[in-house]
Amino acid sequence: MEDRYLIFISSMKKMIAVIMILVSTNLMAQDSTVLKLDPAKKILLVEASCGQCQFKMAGKGCTLAVRIKGKSYFVDKANIDAFGDAHGDDGFCNAISKAKVQGEIVNNKFVATYFELVKNK
Repeated sequence: MEDRYLIFISSMKKMIAVIMILVSTNLMAQDSTVLKLDPAKKILLVEASCGQCQFKMAGKGCTLAVRIKGKSYFVDKANIDAFGDAHGDDGFCNAISKAKVQGEIVNNKFVATYFELVKNK
């Protein structure tokens, strides 16, 4: 009887591990949005940086933001960490960069459909 109990416990541990892997994989997949250039849409050249550190926007943590015509917007669909170390010397928390973007402003946020950093020359 004790052997069956141990086998049952071992099976449950394995099942829980598999469920945790599937859930974490699903969460990571939802976080990564593919941003593609749409040749039919206008490309905007904007300033991009950390909203809190550089643009002095209200909020907790460090969040990617863009400044369009002097107004700052947090960015949806693009993550600050997708572009390197935000806290590095030239990272978003320490520098304002130029970016080519496509998207629209919805509920006072910039919903990106394309986001590309412009390299400094």
